[in-house]
Amino acid sequence: MRKFNIMLCESNPAVVSNATSFFAEDAFFTLFSCTRYDDYAQQYTHQIDAVIVDSDFPNTKEVLSALYPGCKAILTSTRLQDNLPSYINEAPVDCRFFKPYSLADLRNSLLTLLNAGAAQVRLYQNKNIDERLSNIFIRAGIPPHIKGYQFLREAVKLSVSYPDMINCITKKLYPTVATTFNTSPSKVERAIRHAIEVAWNRGKIENINSIFGIKIYGKGEKPTNGELIALVADKIMIESNSSN
Repeated sequence: MRKFNIMLCESNPAVVSNATSFFAEDAFFTLFSCTRYDDYAQQYTHQIDAVIVDSDFPNTKEVLSALYPGCKAILTSTRLQDNLPSYINEAPVDCRFFKPYSLADLRNSLLTLLNAGAAQVRLYQNKNIDERLSNIFIRAGIPPHIKGYQFLREAVKLSVSYPDMINCITKKLYPTVATTFNTSPSKVERAIRHAIEVAWNRGKIENINSIFGIKIYGKGEKPTNGELIALVADKIMIESNSSN
């Protein structure tokens, strides 16, 4: 089966860059992107399966009105639906994302719309995943009110949905989390490190041993960002596979 061709119509270069990095070497999708309508018209010679268009992209109306039959449309926007032009609200859009959005969530919506990778969709959309992550982090001594807690949860979700990302923490994982929370990759890295240090100072990091049922960390051992993310993501994937 051929890979699905996805067109990203986005005028923000940073969003385009992060999306391009995220979808690089994806097993299901080939991402084409453009920041201007002229570029869109030139590239739209491929068989496009889905178009992701921002409400502020130049000529959004033309993009939405010229979709091939069967092509799925996802609208992204920083504006609420009530503040969008009527032609956008009346357009045949299959899904909407309010910025900032998670690229992992976007990918799963594409998988669902195009009926691809059903197993991965079920895994990531498991209703209990947030509760399970919360239990793990709280038992490990990471309080939910600090930024690192939210960043860690998103990082694990991304690693569950896209396992290869754990091998590209600096180039892919941190930038993708940063896009979701409208911050910088360096702040994501520091916040996650701070969250682990908080757990370390509370003396609860060793609770990870009881969570996993085996001795992973001895007294005085502190995991790195990547180690903790990979460890928790692996546990979630194993549990999800065993429950399917």
